[in-house]
Amino acid sequence: MDITGNTILITGGGSGIGRALAEAFHARGNDVIITGRNRERLREVEEANPGIRAYELDVDDPAAISAFAERVVEDFGSLNVLINNAGIMRAEVLSDGGTETAEATIATNLLGPIRLTAALLPHLLAQPKAALLTVSSGLAFLPRAVAPTYCATKAAIHSYTQSLRVHLRGTPVEVIELVPPYVQTELMSTQQATDPNAMPLADYISETMALLEANPDADEILVKRVHFQRYAEREGRYQESFARVNG
Repeated sequence: MDITGNTILITGGGSGIGRALAEAFHARGNDVIITGRNRERLREVEEANPGIRAYELDVDDPAAISAFAERVVEDFGSLNVLINNAGIMRAEVLSDGGTETAEATIATNLLGPIRLTAALLPHLLAQPKAALLTVSSGLAFLPRAVAPTYCATKAAIHSYTQSLRVHLRGTPVEVIELVPPYVQTELMSTQQATDPNAMPLADYISETMALLEANPDADEILVKRVHFQRYAEREGRYQESFARVNG
């Protein structure tokens, strides 16, 4: 993937990794469109970054995704990159017997990306050069039991991305998976944004952009901080690492 000269759509672009990616790509001369549910946060991004365009979108709503896909293609015929970033992470107590959190997490983290990809794929396939990026997580490979459905959806996104890459082999659409570690965002709580155990957001974005630029044909973008999770099974330390993460 070239990191300049694109028209890029990023879901969940109002905060966290999504906003930081939007600003990084915008600074490199790309046209950037973001979506999110929080109108005020979207407005803040637009005001801080003249040229970035924002649309409200609830990725849990299939009808809204369909309507949005038609509109964004009409507004931005040059759209050639989709980054499926929107996600939620909530703690669960499985012994409670409830499924509300699980169902909401699956709708946002898994069905949302699948539906938006399906809606925009015909347009992306018609471009001379395009890319489709998914954002999974190190927790796809080494889960934390406190958020079981989040981890499961990210494992599913990893699997879906692998299959999507095969389906799009020989087309103009590259498929790339971004695999963040634990990063200083407000994904799970406001305290996470300042947790010293989390990777600073600016550092994550800087390393990610450098990897994208240095490895334009990469299937996965793995900052060094996420290797502990990504390679736990390969390196024969999965059980030990799982116990350490969930001790």
